[in-house]
Amino acid sequence: MNLTNADWADVLVQALPYFKRYVDRIVVVKYGGNAMLNDDLKEAVLEDIVLLNTIGVRVVLVHGGGPEINAMLERVGKESRFINGLRYTDGETMEIVQMVLTGKLNKEIVGVLIRLGGRAVGLSGVDAGLLRAKKIDKDGVDLGLVGEVTAVDPAIIMSLLGQGFIPVISTVALGDDLPENAVYNINADTAAAKIAAAVGAEKFVQLTNVPGVLRNVDDPSSLIKSIAREAIPSMIATGVITAGMIPKIECCMEALKGGVPRAHIIDGREPHALLIEMFSDRGVGTMIL
Repeated sequence: MNLTNADWADVLVQALPYFKRYVDRIVVVKYGGNAMLNDDLKEAVLEDIVLLNTIGVRVVLVHGGGPEINAMLERVGKESRFINGLRYTDGETMEIVQMVLTGKLNKEIVGVLIRLGGRAVGLSGVDAGLLRAKKIDKDGVDLGLVGEVTAVDPAIIMSLLGQGFIPVISTVALGDDLPENAVYNINADTAAAKIAAAVGAEKFVQLTNVPGVLRNVDDPSSLIKSIAREAIPSMIATGVITAGMIPKIECCMEALKGGVPRAHIIDGREPHALLIEMFSDRGVGTMIL
């Protein structure tokens, strides 16, 4: 598609109010494991984040890594086991989770951001006591070393943002109820929502592998572009929001409850979806407000 000069001017004029709105504001982006599988799309997402950082938007990137953890477990001959959508995490699995998330993936993302011209620092929830957690209690089922966040200390994030860095965070956390140096595996969506509230984010964005909330899961054109949070319980009760979308919506609700004005679920498989959401009238995905 060839754009005329007038088309380009219209794009820039449309984006200007959004530039003004988000410069010096904090945006927390949760980058899902399944949306990270294609290298070209991954690079496009990270280019967007570098651009945001360059124009003065203060971006915090929280990442998952489920597919990579699955692959490593398979490589060592250990079966992945999930209960109610959460990974059962014994001691051996926890070692692999830490190795993949805080070692391999975190540093790969930081490296790409720096190569693209950004300034990035990799962190885990353990660093500077960023995340504290306790053993998760979900329907009385034992999930092993899976925790829920009990406290967020955002001091290290705020310090890095103040110096112009992009904090890149993997979600393992110190266990308040575990022996010294023991850590929990934390659901990245939940951790990102808690972090967004703790840093006073203007926007919380989940980049995932679905277009957003659909009225008909088999019809991408049935996307619901905006939902008032008061409508969510009835949408869950009637089955409009179902299955794997429920925990994503619950994380958005957690961010809103913590004072974040807007939360979004957008498709990380669409190139530059983050920029379209941030700087255009049309937006993408589903906004909860």
